[in-house]
Amino acid sequence: MSHDEVAATEGLLAFIGESPSMFHTCAAIRRRLDAAGFTYLPEGDAWTVEPGGAYYTQRNNSSVIAFRVGERALAKDGRFHFQLTAAHGDSPTFKIKAVPELEGPEGTRRLNVEAYGGMIDYTWFDRPLSVAGRVLVREGSRVESRLIAPEEPIALIPSLAVHLDRSVNDGFSPNRAVDLCPLITAGELGEGAFDAYVAKAVGVEPEQVLARDLFLVNRQPACVWGAAQEFVSSPKLDDLMCAYVSLEAFLAAQNPACVTVYCCFDNEEVGSNTKQGAMSTLLADTLTRLTAALGLTPEDYRRALAKSMLVSCDNAHAVHPNHPEKHDAGNRCRLNGGLVIKEAANQHYCTDAFSRAAFEAVCDRAGVPYQTFANRSDMAGGSTLGNLSNIQASMHAVDVGCAQLAMHSSYETAGVRDVTLAAQALQAFFEADLTIDEADAIELG
Repeated sequence: MSHDEVAATEGLLAFIGESPSMFHTCAAIRRRLDAAGFTYLPEGDAWTVEPGGAYYTQRNNSSVIAFRVGERALAKDGRFHFQLTAAHGDSPTFKIKAVPELEGPEGTRRLNVEAYGGMIDYTWFDRPLSVAGRVLVREGSRVESRLIAPEEPIALIPSLAVHLDRSVNDGFSPNRAVDLCPLITAGELGEGAFDAYVAKAVGVEPEQVLARDLFLVNRQPACVWGAAQEFVSSPKLDDLMCAYVSLEAFLAAQNPACVTVYCCFDNEEVGSNTKQGAMSTLLADTLTRLTAALGLTPEDYRRALAKSMLVSCDNAHAVHPNHPEKHDAGNRCRLNGGLVIKEAANQHYCTDAFSRAAFEAVCDRAGVPYQTFANRSDMAGGSTLGNLSNIQASMHAVDVGCAQLAMHSSYETAGVRDVTLAAQALQAFFEADLTIDEADAIELG
């Protein structure tokens, strides 16, 4: 890998390091938008939007949408439209319950957790763990939200020794209520220790803590590795890799002819049907409000959607070196081969021939490689947020992602070069002057 490709990956790892929870991801994105001169538009305020301006809004401190209005976006030629990317900022993990502690034998105490999303459970064993998220605290008559993400590991889920389970290597299906309870003390800490720890971390007394959304965090450091520096491994590559590269592309792109939009949604891993998920009204609310603030009508908004295009960005399964038989013979992708276009006949991905052709034409013109992914025909695949966001704001859309291994592991692997290639492809999309004629033709200006 080249020095520039490795440097681009270090930027990704810095972003992931800032983002141990979806709330921290939103904050990390907002910091970059603020540094780039974007104006924050709170959902509860009136919006003023002008051509040439750059803006963002957020919901729940866990989802964020940013947009740039091109100087010529309002040209009187009936071409007002949006070009969007959408990724998600949450990852599979374990959430800590309201009553957080479980008593154990001989004075031990454990955390009481439940699954958030569909993770590979065994990858969470024997790793240094911490917690991250938000805490709601009482300050006088005011209740405030504060972020917490201690760097020191405070918990670990210990495996049962092979001497005590001789069949463990024959197959292990852990019970989440029994086997996956993180150990926090061998006896030195008493009842209420976790709540006291959280309160101290946010600078209040335990009785001031009213509620919390806290999740387990794998504190194993991310790294670039391999004799040729080909690989990057880290927690949360799905989907912070796409959240990062699409943000980098959005900030670097210039397109005076349309409104470019960057979205990072929460709750994709649990179905997106929350007030801040891709299935919520957040995207439609943002697009309708910015349209109205520009002096346009609801009719103009609906016409704009028909001429708009979304690139849904969520990572894809690279062909596994030990199990190539799990992948389609022709439609499979590899690490460091470029952004992956994903398609499924059951419409769990939003790609169709029209959107695929549009995105491929953009990449071809920019000279950026891309790949194809489809599931084996006898295996059920996953889904992502493209189709879900289209429920509220329907437009042409394509599903893409970076190839990776061990998706939904607590420590995932992707290709170093794909950080650069994905950013290049998405920047080319943001900068393309697209004219969409129903589902008949696309003009790349």
